[in-house]
Amino acid sequence: MNTQDYISREDKYGAHNYHPLPVVLERGEGVFVWDVEGNKYYDFLSAYSAVNQGHCHPKIINALTEQAKKLTLTSRAFYNNVLGEYEEFATKYFGYDKLLPMNSGAEADETAIKLCRKWAYEKKGIKNNEAKIVVCENNFHGRTITIISMSTDPDSYKGFGPYTPGFVTVPYNDLASLEKAFSDENVAGFLVEPIQGEAGVYVPDDNYLKKAYEMCKEKNILFIADEVQTGIARTGKMLACDHENVRPDILILGKAISGGVFPVSAVLADDEIMLCIKPGEHGSTFGGNPIAAKVAMAALEVIKEEKLEENSEKLGKIFRDGLRKIDSKMISLVRGKGLLNAVVIKPQNGKEAWDVCVALKENGLLAKPTHNHIIRFAPPLVITEEQIKDSIKIIEKTLKQFS
Repeated sequence: MNTQDYISREDKYGAHNYHPLPVVLERGEGVFVWDVEGNKYYDFLSAYSAVNQGHCHPKIINALTEQAKKLTLTSRAFYNNVLGEYEEFATKYFGYDKLLPMNSGAEADETAIKLCRKWAYEKKGIKNNEAKIVVCENNFHGRTITIISMSTDPDSYKGFGPYTPGFVTVPYNDLASLEKAFSDENVAGFLVEPIQGEAGVYVPDDNYLKKAYEMCKEKNILFIADEVQTGIARTGKMLACDHENVRPDILILGKAISGGVFPVSAVLADDEIMLCIKPGEHGSTFGGNPIAAKVAMAALEVIKEEKLEENSEKLGKIFRDGLRKIDSKMISLVRGKGLLNAVVIKPQNGKEAWDVCVALKENGLLAKPTHNHIIRFAPPLVITEEQIKDSIKIIEKTLKQFS
């Protein structure tokens, strides 16, 4: 079978809910992936920042395979001998009292919403069913019905109503609007992405997060950080909130907490919040399974052992500087933090971000557009300075093809 055979089979038998680049991958190692015809590419998407530690990291794969030989799943009907070890490891790693394990980022966001609402009724004293959570325009927290109910992107929510109530939307990076929303005594939480990834790597002003956090404290509102994409060293710090020394009341993690090896997500909070949920009120059959626990510990150890925070911070600056030096009319803006970056593309001769990404593929680098005019660049954090500079050359060469 060739590339088109694989694409045709998926198109025939699979749901059409994605529009992938025309490349079929079969192997990955570090920052590289290979397609079914043997072509080698830099991976500059990293499975939407899930593969921060690089493809098939030996330590993480070993944790997966060793545990898979012993015990894979018990459900939470019984204890297993690994979950407590992981919970202790992760709570000490991030500095929280408790961890609630889930599988996907969307599940973790849903968990945080439930925690916030339960806390609102049990601790803050909001009347039952009246709690509100403030969210931001252009957010992306997942694809469930409740999560798309807070979306402002028609592609996410159109045609899926009726929607879940209880959300108040404000512009991102707008403290005045946030202050106005917080005047409502029924507001229980503020759910925010420290950097809006899917929106196109929209980085807020300096101190936006810190001031928003301080406003939350003044009003007894929970600051809930969705760090599913921005967390685990992606932005040059362990958490994007760390850039402003903000400690979220509820922290949402996913993607790279497993190194992209296994579906793992987690919600962390202190006892006052986490213990509002009692047995039977929330759970997941696979959440906290032994494989996930072992994989997550290994993935988090790799981040510190290989100093990937520092690498992300250093190489991110080199990458942005390199992109800004490219002489191309198609680049209208470069932005980002660490190794989460984006280029805003100005169409030329009818060619847009998608066309650039297809051409990048032909030149050996994989990236994906978001919102038609933005290309997100997020390589595995194990990338080297030499590889970063080589990648900049590929991007420059590709853009020159459109001049």
